[in-house]
Amino acid sequence: MEGKEEDVRLGANRYSERQPIGTAAQGSEEKDYKEPPPAPLFEAEELTSWSFYRAGIAEFIATFLFLYISILTVMGVNKSSSKCSTVGIQGIAWSFGGMIFALVYCTAGISGGHINPAVTFGLFLARKLSLTRALFYMVMQCLGAICGAGVVKGFQQGLYMTAGGGANSVNPGYTKGDGLGAEIVGTFVLVYTVFSATDAKRSARDSHVPILAPLPIGFAVFLVHLATIPITGTGINPARSLGAAIVYNRSNAWDDHWIFWVGPFIGAALAAIYHVVVIRAIPFKSRD
Repeated sequence: MEGKEEDVRLGANRYSERQPIGTAAQGSEEKDYKEPPPAPLFEAEELTSWSFYRAGIAEFIATFLFLYISILTVMGVNKSSSKCSTVGIQGIAWSFGGMIFALVYCTAGISGGHINPAVTFGLFLARKLSLTRALFYMVMQCLGAICGAGVVKGFQQGLYMTAGGGANSVNPGYTKGDGLGAEIVGTFVLVYTVFSATDAKRSARDSHVPILAPLPIGFAVFLVHLATIPITGTGINPARSLGAAIVYNRSNAWDDHWIFWVGPFIGAALAAIYHVVVIRAIPFKSRD
């Protein structure tokens, strides 16, 4: 404990209370963490690397499993005459959040564990991965989502079609503007959590936030679902929305579908800007 108290003291006293804008803890002096370099926009060498394709396969399988478990949970709730006899709305939220926690934990060391085109987009804007990899991930995530929802439909086609197939839509009583706003804010919460949980500065000696990154990410998904299931069924993941809509294949599944791409991408972009410009002040850092 004495060593930890000394760490706290050193971290608390390292920077003065008054500092010019953009020169706070982001200063380059006395860093005890390493900032990863920005990813190149195009990285042709990736296309000849097995690790590149292995990462894409990991994203495909993770998104497949995510849709399989989460949509099956939705179907189980919709099948019951009373939500009180099933896991209910809370159980659906736990299913989505719990699967994200498990799958990010399993795939983070292989692909980064995105499992969501909005997360991939936000990280791309922050120069955490190349455009080549970002596009490949998005394609594999969408394919995995379609296959995951397709397997659920194969198990119980009748229920799947009568219960809506887990497809997202703006619920009665809400406008499309409400749905778009809910998707923007919900995705902002998720992507902001991803940035914070995976920030290189977390390993700094004076950060004092021991953390298992998949846990807050999964918990953010859980909380957003609790808040927005009554509004849109909660998308915040374009691949999840696309997979359910394609497999459900009813015209009403596409009525509001643009919301579940535009909203998450706007939310992810805002989270990337907030983290990079405001929280980390990277554009203001002095460069040698």
